[in-house]
Amino acid sequence: MICILLVAGHGTVLETQIKNDDTGLYSHLAGVPKALLPGIGGKKILDFWWETVNMRQLFTEVYLVTNADKYKYYERWATANDFPVENVVNDGSTTLADRLGAVADLELVIRSRKLQDDIMVIAGDMLCADQNFDIAQVIRFFRSEPGELIIYYELEESEKSSSRGIVEVCRDTHRITRFLEKPQEGLTSSRLASVVFYCIQRVTLSDLSDFLNLQPQATDRSLGRFWEWLINEKRLDVFGMKLPTGFQLIGQVGLSDYTRWLTHYSTKQQDTPAKPITCRSFARVGLMGNPSDGFNGKTIAMSICNFWAEVTLVESQTLVLVPHPLNDPTEFGSLQDLFCISRKEGYLGGLRLLQATCKKFYQFCSKQGIALTKQNFTLKYDTNIPRQVRHRLSDAEVSDEVLQHHRRRSPKVDSSQLHPQRGDRGAFHHSWSSGPSCSGLVYMDFSKKLMEEQGYGSYVSMDMSGLPPFWLAYLSDPSDSGRIHSNIRQRWLSGEPLVVEAMKTFAELTDQARTALQDKDWRRLAQLMDQNFELRRSVYTDECLGPGNLKMVQLARQFGSAVKLPGSGGAVVGLCLDEARLVRLVEMRQAFQEAGCVFCVITPYDPVGRR
Repeated sequence: MICILLVAGHGTVLETQIKNDDTGLYSHLAGVPKALLPGIGGKKILDFWWETVNMRQLFTEVYLVTNADKYKYYERWATANDFPVENVVNDGSTTLADRLGAVADLELVIRSRKLQDDIMVIAGDMLCADQNFDIAQVIRFFRSEPGELIIYYELEESEKSSSRGIVEVCRDTHRITRFLEKPQEGLTSSRLASVVFYCIQRVTLSDLSDFLNLQPQATDRSLGRFWEWLINEKRLDVFGMKLPTGFQLIGQVGLSDYTRWLTHYSTKQQDTPAKPITCRSFARVGLMGNPSDGFNGKTIAMSICNFWAEVTLVESQTLVLVPHPLNDPTEFGSLQDLFCISRKEGYLGGLRLLQATCKKFYQFCSKQGIALTKQNFTLKYDTNIPRQVRHRLSDAEVSDEVLQHHRRRSPKVDSSQLHPQRGDRGAFHHSWSSGPSCSGLVYMDFSKKLMEEQGYGSYVSMDMSGLPPFWLAYLSDPSDSGRIHSNIRQRWLSGEPLVVEAMKTFAELTDQARTALQDKDWRRLAQLMDQNFELRRSVYTDECLGPGNLKMVQLARQFGSAVKLPGSGGAVVGLCLDEARLVRLVEMRQAFQEAGCVFCVITPYDPVGRR
């Protein structure tokens, strides 16, 4: 890929005002080209862009196109900054009246140097508010889409859309559907401003000449007019990527505008570090169905306040994932201590979940055309969810489908919205979903049609008012409950009739339970929970369920309580409708404790405030 920096404009307004300034503050800048004026932090504007593109060998060549009037300045700059002087192209113009126009300057470089590669075009006299964005991420996104790329940002409140090129972007495809060069008020509601920061495929370079043939006047040869023609008239595929920063072309602005934006952006750079962000998510229990996103089924899950996980983000110089003192131990009292802890809790703590979440978040933003800054953070977590009933997640299991679902719900992406992909949508584990779309009482449909059409399931929040008392019990030592999924998925994929029909029945039970919850028919709900367990038992077999799970189910039934597995195993959820249920719950607690289990009454979590 080749990069071309455009600095051939004739900024007569700014240059004249600097020359005529009576304060004497800017006399040392008289005659200096716009791109060589001081930028953020006192660094020349062009210095920043050269440093940005001159890294990690991202480009085979970098060219600078200027005019005859300022050529000597850029020749000296090139010599001082290790820029190849032979790559400074002179367009021959000396005044604003005889300028070629930005598109003609671009075409001149391509034609005179016989360039036959994809190119990135950047205005070298453009102020950038946040200088930490990753230009490599821009290139990756460009190469992932079958078309040209335009960088855009969201205008600040003080900026008028009539002063910029405005893009309208399809949120799902990232395709720019319309480009409006300095539109009049009322023509568009978009506040997304295009900047002179583009990537153009080599097969599209010939369109530059075609455009120039249609526009003989230099005033009409702006890049904004070119994109209007390419997008609105030729209907070429042009995509947009949003950078998390503001941009200002010095262009034809005056001295007051230049100093105002320089001060504004410099102030942003000096802002105090952001305050730590802490987000808590509550665990979920599956009340009905199968954890069935992997089986095109349905489930109903409920968030509970009893158990939670939270993460805290703090700005830092490097990206740091902080081990949890209990869940990620690295120091032990003895070899025996290490042996006992590892035998009971395994070897893998929460760090890999944090790493997998960060990895998926980065991939998602790259795919969605959301460029991230190079700001780093420290990420730490805490949880009171019993380790033995958490979902054991591999770093490949953080779901793209969930990210797609979240993007549908909200334009902003938050890593706290990630949760596991296979087997445990409705399970008792870390939900990592603090938003209302996944918290509370949620009916989930993962039908084959939905998954094929949109890549994610349907999530419907349900009314939580007036729920009966549910309870939860889990094994203190779950060593015999870890094989709950066994070979069911393989049997389902191979089309085994018993498993396929069971998954359909799980979905039917879920729909019936949804009706029971809406009608507040708790006895019917209890019957369905028992049916759900028996169906699970018939498919998975007692050997697969393990004696620990079966013992808890048996205990619950001795007290007349409906009971089922809420997830992968190691825990059971129940609903006791005995008239003297409060007394029975106390007795059940004692019985479970005597059997070596932990028992608690569930406190539902309602994201809209109803408890």
